[in-house]
Amino acid sequence: MLYSTARSTLRPCLRSAIHTQRPLPSSAYLDPARSSDASISTTPTDLSPSQRAALDAALRVDQAGEVAANYIYKGQLAVLRKDRATASLIQDMWEQEKKHLAVMNKLQVQHRVRPTALWEVAKVAGFGLGAVTALMGKEAAMACTEAVETVIGEHYDDQLKDLQELGHPSITLLRGVIREFRDDELEHLDTAVEHDSQKAPAHAFLSSVVGAGCKIAIELCKRI
Repeated sequence: MLYSTARSTLRPCLRSAIHTQRPLPSSAYLDPARSSDASISTTPTDLSPSQRAALDAALRVDQAGEVAANYIYKGQLAVLRKDRATASLIQDMWEQEKKHLAVMNKLQVQHRVRPTALWEVAKVAGFGLGAVTALMGKEAAMACTEAVETVIGEHYDDQLKDLQELGHPSITLLRGVIREFRDDELEHLDTAVEHDSQKAPAHAFLSSVVGAGCKIAIELCKRI
């Protein structure tokens, strides 16, 4: 708990300092002036079949994850919209997820990756998870966020390791985007802990169930 609190206190200051020095990697995908840059308009053509499969799976699952995240927050907000403080918190995190999804959609097109066939399932499951945990109380909603972001943070770390050997300009930018999004997700985790996620009823059980569900979803979306 102390570690999480300290981390959440330090990270915004560090990120603020970094952001004043250079633009965020994801901004390349939101700037029309850079639309012809090789890093955002091309995909590697010299990958081995296994490398190509790994890239496709990574982007497919990341895009699906952002779809689910958007619908989790949509479900939470539908239930907790009358709690102004909590609703504002959820809305702030949701706005970041909207940006994440917009960028992932562009990455999917750039690298010519087939979206998951579970796209609609991700929407329904995400909304349901968000709404159900919110109905259990705002602490449970925060526990849901804590559990999801814990898994996603670890998932993004694994992807950074998998992609480190690929040297194409688009992959260099992709690694930067993944690091940026990982840090955003870990900020959401810290925010959830600060707002009493660990006071949720049956916190350990809820976290285990949600975390396990996320891991299963990741593996399914890689393949389907």
